[in-house]
Amino acid sequence: MLWVSALYCAPQPPRGKRQGEPKGGLRPELAVFGFHDGQSAALTSLVARQSTLMPSFELARQELARRGLGLDVKAVHRATHGLGRQLLIARRCDLERYRSGQMPAGTEFAGKRIVAQLDGGRIRLRKVTRKQKGKGKARKQKRRYKGTWREPKLLTIYEIDNNGQKVSKSRARIDGSFQGPDEIMELLAMHLHRLGAASAEVVVFVSDGAPWIWERLAWVVKRVGLDESKVAYALDWCHALHHVGLALAAVGLPADEHRRVFKKLRKWLKKGMAAAVLNELERLGGKHGALEAMATPVAYLDRHLAAGHLEYDELQSRGLPIGSGAIESAIRRVINLRLKGNGMMWYEDNAEGMLLLRAAALTGRWEEALDRALKSKWQDGQLDWIWTSPDMPFQLKAKVEIKPPVPQVQSEPEDRQIPA
Repeated sequence: MLWVSALYCAPQPPRGKRQGEPKGGLRPELAVFGFHDGQSAALTSLVARQSTLMPSFELARQELARRGLGLDVKAVHRATHGLGRQLLIARRCDLERYRSGQMPAGTEFAGKRIVAQLDGGRIRLRKVTRKQKGKGKARKQKRRYKGTWREPKLLTIYEIDNNGQKVSKSRARIDGSFQGPDEIMELLAMHLHRLGAASAEVVVFVSDGAPWIWERLAWVVKRVGLDESKVAYALDWCHALHHVGLALAAVGLPADEHRRVFKKLRKWLKKGMAAAVLNELERLGGKHGALEAMATPVAYLDRHLAAGHLEYDELQSRGLPIGSGAIESAIRRVINLRLKGNGMMWYEDNAEGMLLLRAAALTGRWEEALDRALKSKWQDGQLDWIWTSPDMPFQLKAKVEIKPPVPQVQSEPEDRQIPA
């Protein structure tokens, strides 16, 4: 047990209608080490980690109670969401430094084989439409809210070996955002730059056919400074094969014939004969009068063939992956198993903070994220100390302001422009 003597700082007294004695304060020397809001950094880490890994806050509270921590569920909420907000602020500060050119390029990925994948999930967000007036028996108006579905964008970056498999001792990086496709692409560029992807042996982008991904990858490559000769692209193999099946189903062949033709087309596609697959589909469609019915899946495959995303034989010969199973797994483990469920709704800031906490816990980067959040609290100007009298150091008062992540959520995040 350590006994520490430290100066106590009270916040500035509230003004206006909220005048009165200030509530809550902290000791600046201890705040630097994470002692604030009545909790230590270790307690905050323990509470937030239990809330992140357990299916609900109530189960996390019960597990903490078994360890002798008698916290109510509101305290568990506050500690978890507070740490989540801190991670959001730290990431926003990193992004601003990257935009201004103050973030140096790293060397972690130098000479390595890197895979980057992106996808979107689904979370139900809660939006208050009418605030509550009064409390308890004096309540005059009930709170009203509505739930809306939003698609958080997720990315994962990991290292592979010469056989295209994830390096066993490496740890993937997972990040996500609710701010739309431009924001997640900027985060992808920031992570690739910070880790030194420009010096990698090869960088592979694998994803499904979502237009918001493929339309922006060229900007990411240019922004990071990747050598085009060391960049490879692949449409997820399962999505490509699925559209082959959709087009073939529109033809209406008998079951045995359908199975035989599908196996043949699958073999051709795996060998990189995507053009032959499309020609065969169009021939069958013309023969059975199904060209119009199969127009959408054929156009999907034709578009990716022209872009060079279906060269599966070449990718496999180079030991590069052709499937996006890593990001599909990340969507399930990070989002679906904790943030998505029957009757579960989140405020957007809380959901995004929980997403970052969950990603840090599942990738083995919890201590790294906690350290970044702690340093950000006093390095990025979130604790704004005001000296009332420099000649009398023991008359110190502090204004503590936790700045929210910026920019705020826009009504149409899909329309934001990628910064130059």
